[in-house]
Amino acid sequence: MSKINCSRNSCKDVFNAFLVSMATYAGIFEFPRIKAIYEIPNRLIPFSKAISCKDYDQWVHFYEDDYLFERIWRNPRKYLEILKRYNGVILPDFSCYRDMPLAMQIWNIYRSRAIGHWLQINGIKVIPNIRYGDRRTYRISCDGIEKHGVIAFGSHGTMKHIRDRVIFLAGIDVAISILKPSVIIVYGCASDKYFKKYADAGIKIVVFASDYSATHKEVE
Repeated sequence: MSKINCSRNSCKDVFNAFLVSMATYAGIFEFPRIKAIYEIPNRLIPFSKAISCKDYDQWVHFYEDDYLFERIWRNPRKYLEILKRYNGVILPDFSCYRDMPLAMQIWNIYRSRAIGHWLQINGIKVIPNIRYGDRRTYRISCDGIEKHGVIAFGSHGTMKHIRDRVIFLAGIDVAISILKPSVIIVYGCASDKYFKKYADAGIKIVVFASDYSATHKEVE
């Protein structure tokens, strides 16, 4: 994947080709590869707060409304030095809704992976965020992620309604069967009712309560 060949003044890199200029790819949709990491975050801070925070002994996450972090796609270079100050980053959680066209789901997974590859080659520790919209993107969401490392899921908003919960948990099963992670980071709810089987299989489960659950009890 390379930027269209054109003069400096007549062409703009509208799809951020520079993010993947050094990438190798995986899967039919050519997602940039992400190397495994084995570190566990000590604390988390949302991107929207991280850009002005001075407490850097924590990891940045993107489990918040898309409009709060869309800016990192529009202008990645602007935030590189800020993110370098932190311990690491859990990759962007661009939305993948079931009623989204498949092309949009794939695009949002790609955007997260492209940013992740670029941050990684710039020396930032990154944990892949596994986000899928429906069963069509279960396996796709794993493409390009190295096995046996730490992976992350955002469960907030996925557990309250039965339909959402079934799809979310089925996707975790697929990701674990493919990626065989050593650690799963969960941002939000991770009830033993649903996650104990992974712990029993030898996977370390690390849960960070969402900002919402800090003031509201989430349905388990």
